[in-house]
Amino acid sequence: MKGDTVIVFARAPRLGAVKRRLARGIGAMAALRFYRGQLAALLAEIAPDRRWRTVLSVTPDRAPSRWPRRLPRLPQGHGDLGTRMDRALRPHRRALVVGSDIPGVGRADIAAAFRALGRADAAFGPSEDGGYWLVALGPRRPPKPFADVRWSTEHALMDTVANFHGRRVALLRTLRDVDTAADLAAVREARR
Repeated sequence: MKGDTVIVFARAPRLGAVKRRLARGIGAMAALRFYRGQLAALLAEIAPDRRWRTVLSVTPDRAPSRWPRRLPRLPQGHGDLGTRMDRALRPHRRALVVGSDIPGVGRADIAAAFRALGRADAAFGPSEDGGYWLVALGPRRPPKPFADVRWSTEHALMDTVANFHGRRVALLRTLRDVDTAADLAAVREARR
């Protein structure tokens, strides 16, 4: 797996700037604590693994912030989520983008995504809301893998997979991302 790159998409952990929908249900400070804790846990889990290189793709681009780990940082730049993910993935032969707000993502998930690229051109980690928490791309990818995707809807995964027509796609395990207080409550209940 030498040369594989994990790109963690992250927003600078600042009060009022992260998890705004979650903050409406639990308050801005609690949402910030959740986000910081989740980002720190993810990076502590996956960054030390030598099977891949881990980088942070951050927004805002020049946000001075206290990041939980010292890792290479790349700006996400402008554009919708698809434009930003494509920009981050494009320079790499085999790479994946993972979100920073999905509880339970671990080394096994990252390894499974790269293994899937041995038999598929792309791998997706579906989320329960119709989106995805991870996308991994190998060298055989469409020119516009994220074109015409209805982001933040239940169609995001389906729209993206449609861009891979004629290519092999693998699906990983389904996880729940935390966007709202109800999502957080469901994740906590599932842990019990």
